[in-house]
Amino acid sequence: MFSYRHAFHAGNHADVLKHTILIAVLKHLALKDTALTVFDTHAGAGLYRLDGDYAQTSAEAADGFVKLTTSQLKEPLAPILQDYLDTVASFNAKGQWKVYPGSPFIIQRQLQGRDKLKLFEIHPTDSKTLSANIAQLEVGRQVAILKEDGFEGIKKFLPPPARRALVLCDPSYEIKNDYARVPAMVADSLQRFATGTYAVWYPIIPRPEAHDVPKKLKTLATKAGKSWLHATLTVKSSKLLQGAEGEVIRPGLPASGMFIINPPHTLKAALQLALPQMVALLKQDQHATFSLESGG
Repeated sequence: MFSYRHAFHAGNHADVLKHTILIAVLKHLALKDTALTVFDTHAGAGLYRLDGDYAQTSAEAADGFVKLTTSQLKEPLAPILQDYLDTVASFNAKGQWKVYPGSPFIIQRQLQGRDKLKLFEIHPTDSKTLSANIAQLEVGRQVAILKEDGFEGIKKFLPPPARRALVLCDPSYEIKNDYARVPAMVADSLQRFATGTYAVWYPIIPRPEAHDVPKKLKTLATKAGKSWLHATLTVKSSKLLQGAEGEVIRPGLPASGMFIINPPHTLKAALQLALPQMVALLKQDQHATFSLESGG
């Protein structure tokens, strides 16, 4: 159950997509004066060393956000991509890329003093590391860490007191049940708090359960009469490769998606600029592409 560690994948292409969208949503929500509550259902350790053993094992950041730092594009980075890169840079010394902030630190950096952040992390080691990392921020009661299952734990907090909330749900999906639990959690949350913003990350892999996630979320949003936005980023083919000695080589994560219910009205136009640049900078073969659709 506890085999997945995000430290192996910190800063990869999926994080670029997820965190670019997360920051864009948070910046828009911050424009209102009313207090905001943000929930991260699978918080992880919060901060990741890119020069540590976990990250260097897979070195996925090198094919992820690091490629944005050496952009060869003729045009400037799209505003939301630049916001993302600036956020990551703020955790590092100038010109160095040794630390990657996970969702908890990215979210907290965007919060106002009136806002609250609730972090769920059930992995015993990551929960302990998360607590130590958050303690360094000295933000008091603004951030709460809950060592429990985020799918269930969020129920008692909805609706939030100020009636404004963002829910980020990005489980590892290493547990097969996660594919069903994600839409079930969103369905329950929409019943409790229909006006919240819900952002779901999911992997795009050759499994029917993975392809069912956005379909189910679209159905939920449509039935609830809510607007939605669905963005995907593919960096390479998902086909299995064959090694020199005939062994099967799995290509790693080829693509991922973000599905947002009640998205900011500015997000689609912002992504229309950013997604083609993500493809240009992060592509690993000729199959790299993106998609963007919305409704409601």
